[in-house]
Amino acid sequence: MATANHNLSAYDKATIPNAKDFRFGIVVSEWNDEITEGLWQGAFDALIDCGAVKENIVRWNVPGAFELTYGAARMSKSIYAESGMLDAIIVIGCVIQGETKHFDFVCEGVTQGIKDLNVQGDIPVIFCVLTDNNKQQSLDRSGGIHGNKGTEAAIAAIKMAVLRKDSAL
Repeated sequence: MATANHNLSAYDKATIPNAKDFRFGIVVSEWNDEITEGLWQGAFDALIDCGAVKENIVRWNVPGAFELTYGAARMSKSIYAESGMLDAIIVIGCVIQGETKHFDFVCEGVTQGIKDLNVQGDIPVIFCVLTDNNKQQSLDRSGGIHGNKGTEAAIAAIKMAVLRKDSAL
């Protein structure tokens, strides 16, 4: 979704299911932490605003964006998941274009890894990884002029938790 002329933090709370009965895992990259902490805060605040209970939000940190897939995979198989304590996982990261192809490899790996978890797993994994050309673009999308992509990810997590529950076999 393009962010031009769109505030990522805007949602109509009346159209969002109440999150009080759901549990969320959030895996946060420590790389570019000025950005990822803003995304985390946006996600956390939106979950709480929509009824989630603070104790039902589990946060794990990983060193960088590439490690998000492993963190989410481990979380989806952790005691939290096995006990039915997770309804959705959000991965939060930020990769900023540099001078080498490293950006492309990290973005591709994380994207494919999260896609694989969604196809193969039972717990939806929400992709909240900024892949911007510069730091200002990331700041603009993590609580700046375009709002907060973390907020958008939290709303997606709530909706996917409902879908997971409603489609249980």
